[in-house]
Amino acid sequence: MNLIGSTGYIGIVALMFVENVFPPIPSEYIMPLAGFLVAEGRLSLVGIILAGTLGSTLGALPLYYLGWKLGEERLKRFAGRYGRWLALSPEDVERANQWFDRHGATAVFFCRLVPGVRSIISIPAGVNRMNMPSFLLFTTLGAAVWTSVLAYAGYLLGSNFHEVEKYFDPITYIVLGTIIVLYLWRVARQKRKTKS
Repeated sequence: MNLIGSTGYIGIVALMFVENVFPPIPSEYIMPLAGFLVAEGRLSLVGIILAGTLGSTLGALPLYYLGWKLGEERLKRFAGRYGRWLALSPEDVERANQWFDRHGATAVFFCRLVPGVRSIISIPAGVNRMNMPSFLLFTTLGAAVWTSVLAYAGYLLGSNFHEVEKYFDPITYIVLGTIIVLYLWRVARQKRKTKS
C-alpha cells in the first residue's frame, strides 16, 4: 500500500506492467488497493483505471514479442522435440494457430478477463503475427474492463479492499486447476500415442 500511496499512478503502471510479465503481485490485489486510495480521496477513479490499463497493455508487449520471435515453425520444432512433456505436438500447434486465426481478436479480449490466462494469451498472438494495432486495441479494451471492475470493487469496499481477493481467488483456482487437469490428461494421452 505504501508503494502505491507514495508513487501514485506511476506506481500502478509499473506494478501492472510487472504483474503481466511476471506475476509476483496479482492485479486482484493491486487495483482494489488503488480503489481504496480513491475512497480515501488520494487518487481519482479514472486516473487509476487509466494507469492500470496502460500498465497492463504495456506488460502484454514483451510476451507478444516473445511469441513473435518464436514463430510457428520454431514452436513446432520445439513441440516435436519436447512436446511429450508439454503435452503439445506439432499438430496441436498448427490446430491452435488455425483456431487463433479465426478467433484472435475475440480470444485476446476475453482472455484478458480470465485470471491465470490473462498474460499468456499474448504469446499465441505473437506467434500468429496478430496485427499490432488489433492486438493493442483488444488488449487495451480487455485490460480496461478488468482494471475497472477491480478498481471499482476496491473503491466500494474501502478499507475492506482485500475482500475482493475472496471472490476472485476461487475463480483463479478453478481456471488453474482445469489447466493442470487438462495438462495431465494430455501428457497421459501423448505417452499412449508414443507407445502405440
